[in-house]
Amino acid sequence: MPRKNMAKTTRSARRRVEFRFEDLPGRNVAVAGTFNDWKPAKLMTDKNGNGVYVAVMLLEPGTYEYKFVVDGEWRLDERNPNFAPNDLGTLNSVLHVEA
Repeated sequence: MPRKNMAKTTRSARRRVEFRFEDLPGRNVAVAGTFNDWKPAKLMTDKNGNGVYVAVMLLEPGTYEYKFVVDGEWRLDERNPNFAPNDLGTLNSVLHVEA
């Protein structure tokens, strides 16, 4: 019996997720969360220079917590009404990626 290519199965299960953050132009904005070990390495781009920062990721179905990092300051996603307390006594935004 032929084996299935697990990489294709995993890749096809991922969903495209767009993160958007609005602020003043010229900021250094990243998104970090449980999907990337809270490392603010995923920089968001402001392609039009109008303060609308965007990042796209492919994520497996599941629930993730995240925050935006703006010029070194961690911020909630104000556009997302879903949040959860964290171990630091603040809140994280919560994202549910459907299967």
